[in-house]
Amino acid sequence: MNTQIPLVKSFFDEATHTFSYVVSDPHSKKSAVIDSVLDYDAASATTSTLQADRLIDYIRENSLSNEWILETHVHADHLTASQYLKEQIGGKIAISHNIKIVQATFSQIYNLDLKYFNMSQSFDYLFQDNEHFKIGNLDAYNIPTPGHTPACLSYVIGDAVFVGDTLFMPDYGTARCDFPNGSAAQLYDSVQRLYDLADNMRMFLCHDYLPDNRDTFICETDIKTQKHCNVHIHQGTAKIDFIHMREAKDATLAMPKLILPAIQINMDAGKFPPPESNGQRYLKLPLNYFKA
Repeated sequence: MNTQIPLVKSFFDEATHTFSYVVSDPHSKKSAVIDSVLDYDAASATTSTLQADRLIDYIRENSLSNEWILETHVHADHLTASQYLKEQIGGKIAISHNIKIVQATFSQIYNLDLKYFNMSQSFDYLFQDNEHFKIGNLDAYNIPTPGHTPACLSYVIGDAVFVGDTLFMPDYGTARCDFPNGSAAQLYDSVQRLYDLADNMRMFLCHDYLPDNRDTFICETDIKTQKHCNVHIHQGTAKIDFIHMREAKDATLAMPKLILPAIQINMDAGKFPPPESNGQRYLKLPLNYFKA
């Protein structure tokens, strides 16, 4: 029996088109959560835990012991529920060591004190590039896949890889690269690293946005299908052609609706800002920094 086939349960948040995952070792009953979602209503600036509670219920109903809360990157389109999950089910909140680049960049944008991040890192664990780790008896490691952001990681767990925003379904393409420190050239190289994986490796995506010819949301594909069918980057796609395509497409895109609240929460491992003198917590909005 192959002991390196994790059980993967997906959870879809239709409001942000985000897939979260509980990945578990069926033998040891150890698990990891990947790319969780905290519900956020932008109009009222209120949060709730409906999406996160679905993951928690699944973990408890299946008697899983959670070891990791993994982030593929600092998301700009939803808030992470990592702190709430840690309180409820445990696990180390982990991300790439390059989170420090994101924290330095956005500390300037939000006029935050970078010493806060340098003196006491909010993430429980920072992965070095290509670092190996375990989920129960499952072998796992990360592949650095920058381009969308400088701190993007893909996680290889047994026969599955979780790629965050690096790739979408083959009929939708690739992630944008126009955020601060993003790079279409880096994204091209990152995708080549993923394409070096075994053809039959399962690939799980963080988002699905329906193209015109499809009406069902899908979270899973495989390396072979991406290599042959991805509309933006497949075998034979020249790097310079990809860069030109990606940069031209990015120039037409609006900013994600939740980028301003999401980044300041997510780069702090899901922690809310401390309460002010009246007991209320506040988010900051840099006016006119990101042009529509």
